[in-house]
Amino acid sequence: MLDVPVFSLRLKAARLRRGLTQMQLGVLAQIDEYSASARVNQYERGKHLPDFNTAERLADVLGVPAPYFYARDDRLAALLLTWNRLTPSAQGELLATAESWQATPEDR
Repeated sequence: MLDVPVFSLRLKAARLRRGLTQMQLGVLAQIDEYSASARVNQYERGKHLPDFNTAERLADVLGVPAPYFYARDDRLAALLLTWNRLTPSAQGELLATAESWQATPEDR
């Protein structure tokens, strides 16, 4: 697959992790059942990309944050998935820790 958008790759990977067919994902994401399979297929092949509202519905069904679909860096994508599984309290702790690690101007 040449030049497939990162969105397409991450969508397909998330769908397969959840064990859903393209049709099931589309219907659960409120895409018309008569075009659900074809539309998800086009998203996964990179022929078309959904608008952000549709991407958010797909993410909600798949249990991932919508920004995960757009993260080019695999480590950032993994961090987004981890973040999504944390409680709000743990998210606050992680954010505070990460902010404490920021380089100061003299470290750069």
